[in-house]
Amino acid sequence: METWRLLTNRSSNAFYNMAVDEAIMILHSKNKVPPTLRFYSWKPAALSLGYFQKAKEEINYPKCQEEEIDLVRRLTGGRAILHDQELTYSLIIREDFNLLADSIEKSYQQISSGLVRGLQQLLGIPAELKAVERGKKAPVGHSAACFDAPSWYEVILNNKKLIGSAQRRKDGTILQHGSLPLAINAEKIFKLLNYSSEQQRKKASRIFTLKSTSLRKAGYNFSHSELENAIAAGLSQSLGIELTEGKLTAAEIKLAQKLVLEKYQTQDWNFKR
Repeated sequence: METWRLLTNRSSNAFYNMAVDEAIMILHSKNKVPPTLRFYSWKPAALSLGYFQKAKEEINYPKCQEEEIDLVRRLTGGRAILHDQELTYSLIIREDFNLLADSIEKSYQQISSGLVRGLQQLLGIPAELKAVERGKKAPVGHSAACFDAPSWYEVILNNKKLIGSAQRRKDGTILQHGSLPLAINAEKIFKLLNYSSEQQRKKASRIFTLKSTSLRKAGYNFSHSELENAIAAGLSQSLGIELTEGKLTAAEIKLAQKLVLEKYQTQDWNFKR
């Protein structure tokens, strides 16, 4: 059974959160730190962009500043997420461990199965996987926001998207992020996105509300530690791994601080598209 490091929740700003995940990814790719499952939250609230999103076209940056919402670009793909009342996980492992499938879609299934198992078995939350319908493409959303439509193998609750995940593979290493909202404020999210008219904004917000959910909206009120324990146990069982609590190394902290200053806080990175 493979031993992984477990890093439990810590609130940090958007730039440091993204820098830590990349620092772990870089040093794990060099075999200097173990495979890692990390839980964290965001303080202050932040809007994260998918790697390929066009910031100037899709995001109302002056509104973000007015609302005191940090803006950061992720390494992973997908669409914009407002990280506010939520628990975030990241999972980092080299491909040569041969634990996750070569196919991104299949590896989503493996990871999501663990998320669902933990939520179901330990917390009694009847979460499910969004099943693949033969011959159909993954659902397409209607806005720049994540959570407005679940893709295949994402976690749903009451047939609405609950956990949004995105993956990046680089230098033979897999990084997957996932966002589990405790609560969602659709009006707040859609203030931060650009639309051609208020009518289009309201329409996108309504669709988002119909297709997404949060734990509190579904009637569940668990703490971060309860959710962390459940998800960690579910992933441990599904992936056949052993999790041992640890902490960031001095090298990871130093590299993360460097990445904050030289990358994640910069306009060049956040507005590169």
